[in-house]
Formats: sequence, structure tokens, C-alpha cells
Amino acid sequence: MAAELTAHQLIEQHRPTLDQALEAIRTRAYWSPHPEHPKAYGENGSLDAAAGKAAFDALLGSRLDLGQPGTDDWVGGETSPYGIELGVTYPHADVDTLLPAMRAGQRAWRDAGAEMRAVVCLEILKRISDRTHEFAHAVMHTSGQAFMMAFQAGGPHAQDRGLEAVAYAYVEQVRTPDDAEWTKPQGKRDPLALTKRFTPVPRGVALVIGCNTFPTWNGYPGLFASLATGNAVLVKPHPRAVLPLALTVQGAREVLAEAGFDPNLVALAAERAGEGIAKTLATRPEIRIVDYTGSTAFGDWLEANARQAQVYTEKAGVNTVLVESTDNYKGMLSNLAFSLSLYSGQMCTTPQNLLIPRDGIRTEEGPRSYDEVVADLAKSVGGLLGDGARANGLLGAIVNPDVKARLESAAGLGEVALASREIANPEFPDAVVRTPVIVKLDGAKPDDQAAFMNECFGPVSFAVAVDSAADAVALLRRTISSKGAMTVGAYTTSEEVEEAVQEACLEECAQLSLNLTGGVYVNQTAAFSDFHGSGGNPAANAALCDGAFVANRFRVVEVRREA
Repeated sequence: MAAELTAHQLIEQHRPTLDQALEAIRTRAYWSPHPEHPKAYGENGSLDAAAGKAAFDALLGSRLDLGQPGTDDWVGGETSPYGIELGVTYPHADVDTLLPAMRAGQRAWRDAGAEMRAVVCLEILKRISDRTHEFAHAVMHTSGQAFMMAFQAGGPHAQDRGLEAVAYAYVEQVRTPDDAEWTKPQGKRDPLALTKRFTPVPRGVALVIGCNTFPTWNGYPGLFASLATGNAVLVKPHPRAVLPLALTVQGAREVLAEAGFDPNLVALAAERAGEGIAKTLATRPEIRIVDYTGSTAFGDWLEANARQAQVYTEKAGVNTVLVESTDNYKGMLSNLAFSLSLYSGQMCTTPQNLLIPRDGIRTEEGPRSYDEVVADLAKSVGGLLGDGARANGLLGAIVNPDVKARLESAAGLGEVALASREIANPEFPDAVVRTPVIVKLDGAKPDDQAAFMNECFGPVSFAVAVDSAADAVALLRRTISSKGAMTVGAYTTSEEVEEAVQEACLEECAQLSLNLTGGVYVNQTAAFSDFHGSGGNPAANAALCDGAFVANRFRVVEVRREA
């Protein structure tokens, strides 16, 4: 296919956005080129709400032919957590044919240079952004997120994370100049003179192993970091969440072809039911980078067995909030209630353990006992989710039967302070919607420790009674060190306690949020400013995004000759 997008066109259109992204990661200030509000779409080629819904509906029951080589079957089987069958089928690849085809285009992609790769990636992101309404329905009906969350987290926020990865990739590649003149004086003799050429060289084919809950948000950083650094990218979606990443691959292949590159630089690896191809792919010699989000068990397996590849994992952690004192009691309760409820707790950043002194806490309204704090939090969650429409908008749907089973069994672990209840969804009667459960546990009891010291993914929180603030900090430190944490929160008016919590998080390498009582929540991070994970504790070996996330996806190769 003849090139339809010239280098000049792409650079002229996207270089200003790249420069703004570079400035944003330098200053860490708020910035986003992707609108969060649904009404912002519908002009300049983007789909409005009606067109996006129609585009999604047209996908149902269809065959998504990506034009990939080596297709030997058509696979599907996704069922929405809201109860509808998607019926979309995808190409199943003979990887012995597909992987060589993916490698064939890497030379031209490598030789294009960092700037050209960056602007091609930005064009891919623009095409995805134009289809945000369509993607929102795809994310909603594979992840169980409520529509507005699917729209924002699966759309602009995911696109921001992809752009952030491109910006970091660009910075690391241009850190070394393309060319250098090297002259070494030799006294009375003629100087030694060399010309040197430095080329960022990709590692090879990158594998992105997608997750069920946030297919685009968690998938885009690795996908675009690898593509922007010159690697071909094979996307292996979670079998229950194929559609959003398949649409992403479709858009990427179209842009690559139009820009004169081999579309096989990006391809999809969908699997048959029960096939489990991730292990096979991850250990193939052609795969040199692996990005993975999911369970600790499989993440550990990848780190131990995909030895030929650079492996980036985001696994499970036990996220903790320490509650010692506050000068805004109602704000604290409201903030925590929202954090526990959002997307039914099905986020890797949702708080699980709330550490509360058994003698109670200090507030601006006077002291509150442990029992009162837990009861008040339960009341706040109940009030937040008392209206059915609002509850559905916050909770979404339970993503899979495993989450539902964990929720139901959690009630038997201790005294239930807030029982989970079923919420009806009038639009989707088959959706499984449940409110959070809060269980009271004792931090000093071994049986209780066995419960709260392991991740219980889903709408489950443990109110853990501790002897003192010092004991809470010690337990927090032990939890991060042994189990990891994507997020840590703390509420305190004590400088001494704040310093102790901060020091624990600095030493154990965990991201900390202090005294959040407004519209920012511990389980939310903003691209270009916040780091998602740290890469320094067992929950993840990488952070989204920083220089370390991109720099080892390529190596710099030098060619030198006498001047």
C-alpha cells in the first residue's frame, strides 16, 4: 500500500503535542490532550455518542478481520459482565508464520528514527481518541466498568498513559546524539579523529499480555513504549477482554500502513477457549519484551521463566490505609467510601486494609472509637450507594465469578460491619452488581492476619484493629515489604505519625497519598504527573511511566570510523 501519511504531515500535526507531553513529564503539572467529557466528541472526525454506540453495535456478532498473516482459525466467546454475548470473532494466529512476518518490518521501523516513530504512535492514539465512544462500550462490556468510568479510564486516561510512554521513550532515545565527531589530541603528532554514529536498536518482538479489568489503561503503556522504541508488538488480550485491544491493533495496523510501514509491526494473538497461549508465547525466542498485568502467581512465573525477555510486571498487592486522626472526619469518610466503592473495588489500587487504633482516633468533632469509625464508614458507604442509579454508575458489574466468590466468602472471615447487597440494573437485568463488604478483624490475631495479609481482589475491605499508631506503621511496613502495595493512604494530624508513614513508604518504595478528603482518591493516578506503582516492592517491578520503563526496551549500537 502506498504511503498516505508523509513524515512532514505527521511531524507538522503531532510534534506540538509531543512537545507538550515532554514538558508535562518534566513539570509534573496537570495536562491532557484527550477530553474527559463525552460531549467533547463529534467534531473533526471523532464519533459522537450516538455514532460511537452504533459503531459498537455493528461489531456485535461480526468477524474482525485484521488482515494478519498466518490466520488458521477464528475464535471468540466474550460475554459481557452485563449479560450480553458479544459474538465477535478474531483471527487465531499460527505464530510460526506470524512472528517472522512481524520481524520483517522492524528494520525500516528502526531506521525511521525516534521522532518518526513517536509521531506515528501519536497518530495511532489520535485515531483511537476519535473512536473513544466506541471504545468506551467495548471496555464497558468486557471489563464490567460502568459506562462513564469505561469512557474515561478506558478512553482519555488510557490514551494519556500511552502518550506518556511515547514521551518517555522519545526522551530516552534522543539522550544520545545521532552523530558525534571525536578528536583526541596526541601532542606533536596528529590527533586521533573518529566519526561516530549511534542508533537506538530495538530488542525484538514485544508481547503485551492484557488484563480483564483495564484492557486499554494497563495495555497501552507497554504497547506504545515498545512500539515507540522500534519493537514490533504482539498483543495477547485476556480471553474475556479481547475487543478493546483488537480494535487498538486494527487502528495501529491502519496507521502503520498509511505511513509506509509494515502493518505487521502490530498484531493480535487471540486464543481458543482454554488454550492458554501466554506461557508459550512468553518463552518463544523471538519475544524479547513482555508486559503483563494480572495475578502474582503468573507474574512470578513470567519473571522466572521468560528469561530471554525483559519482563515488566504489575501484579497484586495489599493496599493499606492508616487512619490515626483527621481534621475533616466527614470528608475522610466520604473519600474512603468512594474509594472502596469505585468499580466494585476491582482496581489494583483500591484500598483493602484500613488500619485503625483499637482505642480510636482523634477528629475535629472529638474522639471516635474504633467501632464508631467503622460504623460511620459503613454508613457513609451505604449512603453513597443508597440510590440504585448512582450505585450502578459507581459500582459497574462484577467482572467474573471468582470475584463474586471471594466477596461471598469474605463475610465468614470476621464480624461484618457492612454486608454486601445486590443491586438491580434495570438496563442490564443479567448484570451481577454488588455493594462492598467491610469486615472487622484484629491485627493481633494470627487467623485474622492470614486473611488480611493476602489480596482479596474485589469489593472487600478489612477494618483492622491495631494497638497504636506505631503498631499500624509497623504493620504497614511489613505488608508492603512482604506483599507489596500499589497504593498507600494515611490520615493523620500528627507530624510524628506523618513522618513515620512517609519514611516507611520511602524505605519500602510505595506511593503514598496523605489526608485525601476531596475529589482526588487514593485509587486514581493522573498520567504525566503521578507514578502508577513504583517498581520497588513486590506488587510491581515497573512504574507507569518513568525512564526505567522504556530505557531497556532498546540498546544503543555504535558504528565508528576514522574521520
